[in-house]
Amino acid sequence: MAKSYSVDVHHVTRVEGHGNILVNVANGTVEECTWKVVEAPRFFESFIRGRHYSEVRRLVSRICGICAIAHSLASVKATENALGIQISEQTDTLRRICKHAEVLDSNFLHVLFLAAPDFLGLPSVFPLLEQNKELFTLAVEMKKTVGDFADLIGGRAVHPLRIIPGGFSKVPTAHELATMIERLKNLVGQFDAVKDILKSVAHTIPTFERETEYIALKDDVEYGQYDGLIASYMPGGKVETYSVADYKNITNEFVTPHSTAKYTKHNLDSYGVGALARIHVSWDQLHPKAREVADELGFSIPCYKPYFITIAQFIECYHSAYTGIEYMQKLIDTGIRNEKPAEPTKFAQGAGATEAPRGILFHDYTYNEKGICIDGNAIIPTNQNHNNIQHDFDKLVPELINEGVDEKTMELRLEMLVRAYDPCISCSTHYMDIQFKK
Repeated sequence: MAKSYSVDVHHVTRVEGHGNILVNVANGTVEECTWKVVEAPRFFESFIRGRHYSEVRRLVSRICGICAIAHSLASVKATENALGIQISEQTDTLRRICKHAEVLDSNFLHVLFLAAPDFLGLPSVFPLLEQNKELFTLAVEMKKTVGDFADLIGGRAVHPLRIIPGGFSKVPTAHELATMIERLKNLVGQFDAVKDILKSVAHTIPTFERETEYIALKDDVEYGQYDGLIASYMPGGKVETYSVADYKNITNEFVTPHSTAKYTKHNLDSYGVGALARIHVSWDQLHPKAREVADELGFSIPCYKPYFITIAQFIECYHSAYTGIEYMQKLIDTGIRNEKPAEPTKFAQGAGATEAPRGILFHDYTYNEKGICIDGNAIIPTNQNHNNIQHDFDKLVPELINEGVDEKTMELRLEMLVRAYDPCISCSTHYMDIQFKK
């Protein structure tokens, strides 16, 4: 006899923000299967209008308490493009270091505290304290190190202070960089404990897959994180690149009635952004140590298994730790200097992009001749992933029905899928349906 299911999850746990899962299956027929975003819009694009260009970055970093560095970097890049401000090589290097610090901080948060309970069969991270106090303590220590790394470059781990249009308001000393290098070297030595856990639970990670388009930054300098062109990786391996200024023609935002977040699509019905997208676009630029870990974990591309986003994030941790160390040593060797930021040479419109831990992030501003922002736009990684999550649901639910899983298992698999994307739901909400009645 065909099974019936009723899954109604209000506010998926261990994600940022509020999203619901609604599935109704009657006698084997799927009547509803919806990933529903119910978070209220926050209208940051409206907040920045009427603000001087020196204020905009400080405001938009508050969009997210996890991806604040990415929002800061995308913001200053958009402002610099609009105002014709050139940055120095040192500023470029410091921003790249800052980006790698955020990748470590956010990826560790997801891998160790949000996703790990799913792999270990735990309801949250807290039972781990009772089961393995040593591992829990190590996870907290590692998170403290990467938080201090972000603090060193940005002036604060959350909502950085020092990133400004044209440069940095303050730079770290050579001694501070050298001290952090030693702490990161120790951190890399601690990675093995996490790697061993992932290897031990790899067989429990669901192998569900669905081919999709991946979109991420492609950078000539290194693995795409801070800068580059928009790159589309299609099933079959074809990669095409586009200018950041053309971002609206790539994202093609649209609204859907069951979500306060916009959806996006490009070549296919949906696309994915984040660690899996980056690793496909920039696989050949991964640090050799990260490639070694990928081999150990049995990870290779192409990989269209969304539950493996967590594995891709962990591989990126190795890349960002080793690359961050190399960049800091470069600054020590060349000598770090206090630099005066360049001044605007024009007032116009400009777009900027960087990779937030959850995927490619766009900011776009227009300034008048007084340097006042008169228009703004932001397209968040999670709002680019919502459509992909929905299409994953559409394929996964019938497969789970065919497997004959029970209702509780279906609910868990769907929650795990959402958590795998590591969504920042609050950041992604933009749409509000307002009806005027006469």
